[in-house]
Amino acid sequence: MSTEMERPAATIGAEVTLCEEVPMVRRERWEEMRRLWVAERVPIAEIARRLDLDRKTVRRCLRDTAWQPYHRPARPDTLLTPHAEYLRERAEQVDYSAQILFQELRQRGYQGSYETVKLFVRPLRALRLAAERALIRFETPPGRQSQIDWGQARVSFRHTSAVRHVFVLPLGFSRRSYYQPCLNEALPQFLEAHERAFEYFGGHTREHLYDRPRTVCQGTAEGRILWNSTFRCFADYWGFEPRLCQPYRAQTKGKVESGVKYFRRNFLPGRTFVDDVDLDEQLRQWMTEIADQRIHGTTHERPIDRFVEEHRHLVDTAGHPSFRLEARQPRVVAADYLVSFETNRYSVPFTLIGQAVEVLRGAGRLLIFHRGTVVAEHPELSGKYQLRILPEHGPGAIARTARRVRSSRRAMSSASTPFAEVEVRDLAVYDTLLRPAPGDTEIAAPHPIAAPGGAERLVHEPASARNPSSALTGRGASS
Repeated sequence: MSTEMERPAATIGAEVTLCEEVPMVRRERWEEMRRLWVAERVPIAEIARRLDLDRKTVRRCLRDTAWQPYHRPARPDTLLTPHAEYLRERAEQVDYSAQILFQELRQRGYQGSYETVKLFVRPLRALRLAAERALIRFETPPGRQSQIDWGQARVSFRHTSAVRHVFVLPLGFSRRSYYQPCLNEALPQFLEAHERAFEYFGGHTREHLYDRPRTVCQGTAEGRILWNSTFRCFADYWGFEPRLCQPYRAQTKGKVESGVKYFRRNFLPGRTFVDDVDLDEQLRQWMTEIADQRIHGTTHERPIDRFVEEHRHLVDTAGHPSFRLEARQPRVVAADYLVSFETNRYSVPFTLIGQAVEVLRGAGRLLIFHRGTVVAEHPELSGKYQLRILPEHGPGAIARTARRVRSSRRAMSSASTPFAEVEVRDLAVYDTLLRPAPGDTEIAAPHPIAAPGGAERLVHEPASARNPSSALTGRGASS
């Protein structure tokens, strides 16, 4: 029997790369070598025999505490050598695009090939990917942190489609999330969405993690964060600590990023909405019946089950009055000519259905504006889910008025149609026309009278008989 058949079969085939007479062992081979040495206490000579390696190679690999990939030493005489430092600085800025780097190098006098640039950029890109995979997931205890961000989506309504900005607030521990579609990302909408989320959860976490929108901060100066003054007052009023994620590092707020993608991929496909009120109602139902009940891909538990634990650690907001912001808040008039504001709904003229209006709250009243003009005014309702409808805003009163106007015009036209307009003349005009000329004999005008047998015959009678008024005045006598 040959020596090759007597050698025990190795689990992994020989994987040795020879470069400049230095044997480089690949990662899988190195891990198998470490397992045999540490776990099974196999001698070096036996490991070398099983893996078909030299004992010196095995001994060298076992001295290393971590596997080191092979790095080819840079040649000092290549065409890329004068541009190497520029490539290392510029590669990350162009997202490691070898094509862009090659174009820029040609402008700098590079005479080499595109393939050479690709080979240079490849390990830089691999290093960046390895660093991203090495990120450690940041888990928070119950009630510690929430993440807040906006997402945008095109929503299909019954007759059209429109872009809506979706406010997303997931709780860090339970992954239970709150979603609210808004017309824009202005500060009034932003703060109102927070309060709606606090009401939905019955409390809030002690920290809130944000990106860096201008509604939260205005940047930094001398190492200090320049907070938006209104937002900072809002955070102090509700008692939470705002935090900012690192610039251009979406991974630091991955929970809310995942929440935005989940909304787009699970809720929106295949749905059509009547108006924004219908959108909000369907979204609430989806949050309760689908999002809270699913098995989360990271925690492998239902968010509603983990929320039972987290709810005990939230800052209670029950009975806490709202942070009143005296600013106009945009709304879209629904198909029933109602505007929703803090769960209550108020009427506006029905001619504004589908149009954008602005709601201003102050002194216990709501003023609703359209293009800068007040179109409705209501006292602010103190309860929730109530309606206030003014009769003059609906189409009923206008329709009744229109019917009354149409019927009046029809009666006037029917009364005047049988009688044509005639000219009013003095009776003397007719006497003048019938008066005979001088020297003529007056001839009576004929008129029909009934004859025996039902026939008619013409007879002559004076003009005074036909016109009694002329006879009384003496007109119509012969000259």
